[in-house]
Amino acid sequence: MSMNSFGHLFRVTTWGESHGPALGATVDGCPPGVPIEAEMLQHWLDKRRPGQNKNTTQRNEPDAVKILSGVFEGQSTGTPIQLMIENTDQRSKDYGDISETFRPGHADITYWQKYGIRDYRGGGRSSARETAARVAAGGVAREAIKALAPNVEITGYMVAMGDLEIDRSTFDWDAIGQNDFWIPQGPEVAQEWEAYLLALRKAHDSVGAIVEVVARNVPAGLGAPVYGKLDTDLAAAMMSINAVKGVEIGEGMAAARLRGTENADEITMGENGPEYSSNHAGGILGGISTGQDVVVRFAVKPTSSILSPRKSIRKDGSPIDVITKGRHDPCVGIRAVPVGEAMMACVILDHMLLHRGQVGENRGKIG
Repeated sequence: MSMNSFGHLFRVTTWGESHGPALGATVDGCPPGVPIEAEMLQHWLDKRRPGQNKNTTQRNEPDAVKILSGVFEGQSTGTPIQLMIENTDQRSKDYGDISETFRPGHADITYWQKYGIRDYRGGGRSSARETAARVAAGGVAREAIKALAPNVEITGYMVAMGDLEIDRSTFDWDAIGQNDFWIPQGPEVAQEWEAYLLALRKAHDSVGAIVEVVARNVPAGLGAPVYGKLDTDLAAAMMSINAVKGVEIGEGMAAARLRGTENADEITMGENGPEYSSNHAGGILGGISTGQDVVVRFAVKPTSSILSPRKSIRKDGSPIDVITKGRHDPCVGIRAVPVGEAMMACVILDHMLLHRGQVGENRGKIG
């Protein structure tokens, strides 16, 4: 299977399956001299790790990352960094019943149609388990960004889950890491979300979500016109995450309902450079960062693996009602938050390196 790599100068190739012995990533293009230790990457993997609370899958993986190459005496060498995460809590027997069956909403049927072979154990390569490798690679990207632009901050959070939405008038950055849902709201709201998800779980159902990722203090000038747009690569990166069905930059689809007088972010000159009255553009104009917050949202579909029967077919074309056993997230969006952060980090670093290679410092002076 080809097409397992993404990025231009900072390039990541992921490998491995959900129920194989291990999975991981090969990270090529990280600048030399970046401080990297396994503990630094583990911090981000622990955010995505399954089995940490009752609102996610109970598959209990430590997701301990090992650095096999590309780092010497705590610093990147400029050579490929090989990262490995062993699988330790597979229960492949849970999937024996579907070896000849296509699960509705899964990639089972398309993998079979394309390749004529599929790893039915947890979905194999199509499993969201693959995203652990992305988060490890994103940890490398974060450390490199810290060395190049230490003020950049990348934060993801859920803004909607099914019928529930956050109240932006009470947005609290400090609350994001204080609840199971990564929502920027107080504990009473988190309790409402938990009760909502518990009811769905008891009904043998699942639900979708919307995740927002913001990169603050991104320097102006990242990205290039036409085919090298920063938002093009961000959209592709987020869309490549398992179960994602839609991506927005800035105002996104809502911009279609605005007038030009509402949508255009007015510009004034401040003490430290241009200032904008709003950020409908999501920090990107013409594919190039403005210096404002880069804002991306993506929609995650409901988990397809549920205990409620759904109609499908077997390989021989015969009909069957499918009930998917195993341990699954009732809302994939929860653990998609650190994955979205990782993809943002990889793309931002990639464009920092591209910018440095072509332009160096910004050439257009204002004021």
